Amino acid sequence: MSKHGFSRRNAIRVGAATGLTSLLSPTNLYAKDKLRPIAPSGPHFRPRAKRLLKIFLTGGVSHVDTFDEKPQLTRDHGKVVEAFNLRGISQQPLQASPFSFKSYGESGLRISELFPHLGSMADELCVIRSLHTDIVEHFQASLAMHTGSATVPLPSLGSWLSFGLGTENVNLPPYVVLCEHLPYGGSQLWDSNFLPPVHQGERIIPGETPIANLTPTVEDTTLRAIEAQLLDDLNRTYSDARLHDLGLVARSNSFKTARGMMRSAPEVFDVSGETRHTLDSYGVGPNDKNSFAWQCLVGRRMVEAGVRVVEIIDSGASDNWDSHGDMQAHRPKARRVDRALSVLLSDLKQRGLFDETLVVICTEFGRTPFDPGKGRNHWHRAFTCLLAGAGVRGGMAYGKSDEYGIDVVEDPVHVHDYHATILHLMGIDHQRLTYRYAGRDFRLTDVSGNVVTSIIV
Repeated sequence: MSKHGFSRRNAIRVGAATGLTSLLSPTNLYAKDKLRPIAPSGPHFRPRAKRLLKIFLTGGVSHVDTFDEKPQLTRDHGKVVEAFNLRGISQQPLQASPFSFKSYGESGLRISELFPHLGSMADELCVIRSLHTDIVEHFQASLAMHTGSATVPLPSLGSWLSFGLGTENVNLPPYVVLCEHLPYGGSQLWDSNFLPPVHQGERIIPGETPIANLTPTVEDTTLRAIEAQLLDDLNRTYSDARLHDLGLVARSNSFKTARGMMRSAPEVFDVSGETRHTLDSYGVGPNDKNSFAWQCLVGRRMVEAGVRVVEIIDSGASDNWDSHGDMQAHRPKARRVDRALSVLLSDLKQRGLFDETLVVICTEFGRTPFDPGKGRNHWHRAFTCLLAGAGVRGGMAYGKSDEYGIDVVEDPVHVHDYHATILHLMGIDHQRLTYRYAGRDFRLTDVSGNVVTSIIV
């Protein structure tokens, strides 16, 4: 008790009278709180998709062995052609794919034997066979597929979407990355860079403890909530005097997000409530907490819980898709992801989430159709990525590479075009989503990019 008769208990009661109403109000959203500067600047028009679920297969998936069949490559196997590789221009023999292709679904999409399960969802897939990027190295190409820049690290696609659209669930981060092992480019792939730090991707490491210190050490009572509100009020007063310190704002925001995650995240990560049929369908075994199948199931649970952007990065410790020695190495890699990806799509459909979730399945570049050995080198002038879900035409192939898969010959899609299309499906005009930094207005697609309208329903 102070000399004024104002005890700590009385202070809390006063705080309750002034702060509890705003704390419990459903309208206490980011837009009304300076410590949560995540209010959306968009969408610019009605979105086809509310959420993005991105699967990044790191290492360079071979297009000519998966989703871009080349019969002429098979017929001309061994023919020597002029070939560009990491060491310059040389003469190398064409190498036929060791994998067979077959038609799937009513659309008749031709898909490799590596993806029989995903082939069963062919009528939901939009296969873009004319992607191209600028640099033929893993680090730079991975950076480009995430940030639009192959040279200077810039904000990630997920960070731009967080900045533009905010979140649907204030108890979970708007941008979450499931990533067991760091990929090429490391954490720069989900960095917010010059965007406010609150838009940084939150890395989840699959395993026993996906997020450290998630279990609260103190019981979450009403009194504790009131104390937290009082602390927020003090932080807000301090922050108001330092409006340009975005690091301070992000740190204050992280405390609120952490408290929310203590309530919501354990439930999202706990898949024990799923039916045995669902677990078996994905391929999630007993006590499984880190397989690719588990990550796909948790990814579905996250978008179901309202996370705006969920990315799953398939990056084995030393077992990514970089198949220089022998293309047969693609078999175990495909086996690891094929079934789970197929079930993920069908599960989204069954739960009514498919029509409001944009699913992206991509890699940083393709592989050379030529090689003197059994493997393939990096290739950036033509490769394949997929889209599915909200607003996307299923059962179609867009664009075309030449008879060997070396160059794009029809409807080229640069990485900037790919990003512009993703933003468009999320209700964002890629030319209008900008952030001024260092005297310049930056955007994800730099100074180019066109929406691929032909693939949109």
